[in-house]
Amino acid sequence: MPDIVPLPPGYADWLTSLKSRIHQAQQRAALAVNRELVLLYWQIGQDILTRQAQQGWGAKVIDRLAQDLRAAFPDMKGFSPRNLKYMRAFAQAWPDADFVQGVLAQLPWYHHLALLDKLPSPEARRWYAAKAIEHNWSRNVLVMQIETQLQERSGTAVTNFEAQLPKLDSDLARESLKDPYRFDFLGLSAEAQEREIEHALVKHLTEFLLELGAGFAFVGRQVLLNVGGDEFFIDLLFYHLKLRCYVVIELKGGKFKPEHLGQLSFYLTAVDTQIKTEHDKPTIGLLLCKSKNKVVAEYALRDSAQPMGVAEYQLIESLPTELQTSLPSIEQIEQALAGDETTEEDPA
Repeated sequence: MPDIVPLPPGYADWLTSLKSRIHQAQQRAALAVNRELVLLYWQIGQDILTRQAQQGWGAKVIDRLAQDLRAAFPDMKGFSPRNLKYMRAFAQAWPDADFVQGVLAQLPWYHHLALLDKLPSPEARRWYAAKAIEHNWSRNVLVMQIETQLQERSGTAVTNFEAQLPKLDSDLARESLKDPYRFDFLGLSAEAQEREIEHALVKHLTEFLLELGAGFAFVGRQVLLNVGGDEFFIDLLFYHLKLRCYVVIELKGGKFKPEHLGQLSFYLTAVDTQIKTEHDKPTIGLLLCKSKNKVVAEYALRDSAQPMGVAEYQLIESLPTELQTSLPSIEQIEQALAGDETTEEDPA
């Protein structure tokens, strides 16, 4: 058995540093490969569009092109007729070469297929593409966010942030809240009670954090506050890393009532006094209720001196039927492409 050579001082730290640098280099290489692939697909799509428009080439040319490209590059994936048609659709959807090169090339190819198949408007595609890049969404998370209509729900909670927070904080705080919040992943009936919902949200914390959005970090459930010898418990307490403040979330099982904000305001004062540090910004409150009258919520928030918002939550699936049935799933897209590839794997 060979003698064990003692490690020189600093070797462990050096090895850790080397591993980190190698991992980063691998990530940069993978991103570079993806970037070149997306740009190549866009250029091929542009060529197909140009020749079909200027020279009247029919759809049969794509079948022949797929055959010839696969014969010329047998080890390269992604040259099925269906994928070539996606390249054409990709180029048609994004005619700006600079935008494709500077922004869209950051997303993997299958992200682009989801954007093309599930979103009809360029504005929606651009919004979801930007969010996917900003938050590093996987393909499945991107599809989930599209299907749960994140864009329509973002920044729509009733708040008083504009009056109670500085401009930059107000804009970020407003965009950080939604209305309604979707809790259909909990598997609860519409009649579930507050404590039952609260328990299920903590049990499914990963999904809950994903629904809350980027920046939320979980602090605790039923957080104890001792005020003058009396004990009070916050339903859910979070910290928002971008806003640099605590966020108190209170759940109400019924319709919103103005007096609910009094309790929430009390909790905000207690958190600001007992938990918040000098480095934290004022605590924000979010009241989640089963339903609300928007005008009543606006009136109730108007005279509050603390930043608060009111939003609804949904416990059951509420995706419109036409959206559920008319859009292919990402698995269906992959299966269709795989069926065209015969001897090849997925183009991405």
